[in-house]
Amino acid sequence: MNAIVEQMYNGDEFSQWLGIRRIAEGAGHCTLEMTVRQEMVNGFGIAHGAITYALADSALAFASNAHGRKSVSIETSINHLKPVKPGDVLTAIAEEISLSHKLGIYNIRVLRGADLVGLFKGIVYRKEDTWEVT
Repeated sequence: MNAIVEQMYNGDEFSQWLGIRRIAEGAGHCTLEMTVRQEMVNGFGIAHGAITYALADSALAFASNAHGRKSVSIETSINHLKPVKPGDVLTAIAEEISLSHKLGIYNIRVLRGADLVGLFKGIVYRKEDTWEVT
């Protein structure tokens, strides 16, 4: 596992509350998994949109920061394609599309098995600051 992602995850109480499991990670890519719980649903009995968004956003953060430079999102969006229910196991797969000195562009697919349930796009600003792994 990536030492920067390890440090980030250990300080990320929200990702831990979500129950995110780290499957694969490295510079420019990340795969995360989580199980949707009952307390994550909205009034329609389906997962709140913020749940799939948060999973994808964590994948974006880990993939972009694993390069070693501190990176923060400056623009994100998500398309919710299918409803998600309690008990569903979701996988977020982040892939780097473009990387320059200042910007990184990422696509994150959110899957339930083979079903695509969400498409997330993220752009990050790459700071000059680097991670110091403790």
